[in-house]
Amino acid sequence: MAKETGEKLIVQNKKARHDYAIEDKYEAGLALTGTEVKSLREGRASLAEAFVSIDRRGEMWLEGANIPEYLNGTWNNHAPKRKRKLLLHRQQIAKLARGIEAKGYTIVPLSLYFKDGRVKAAIALARGKKEFDKRQALREEQDKREALRAMRYANMRH
Repeated sequence: MAKETGEKLIVQNKKARHDYAIEDKYEAGLALTGTEVKSLREGRASLAEAFVSIDRRGEMWLEGANIPEYLNGTWNNHAPKRKRKLLLHRQQIAKLARGIEAKGYTIVPLSLYFKDGRVKAAIALARGKKEFDKRQALREEQDKREALRAMRYANMRH
């Protein structure tokens, strides 16, 4: 079989982009079992309740991500919500650990995708948005949409 190239999105965490102001983005590898990869190839996963934690040993973990069991798997199928190790350089983990020590900062998973045949996770150092910020962001998005609609309508008339 030929080696895969390029990127293919598996799942995106839209709630994270709505609830957090994204500051720094990182790409991390994931340590997975075979049935998890097969399940991801079918496009089955959810990051809705997922979060990232750093343990005392300086290892980074993706927790709460739901990768359903592979339908054709046997007795050695994986647990859907198990902790999965994130693979980053030690310096990157140390930088993120310093970042979350500040009040209001956390690490959130943004998406899972295949890059050259390997599963990667896009994670970000983020600050929680206040309710006011969320409303303002939605209002700006709506204004942008209305402006585009008005321009499209004006162009159609001429």
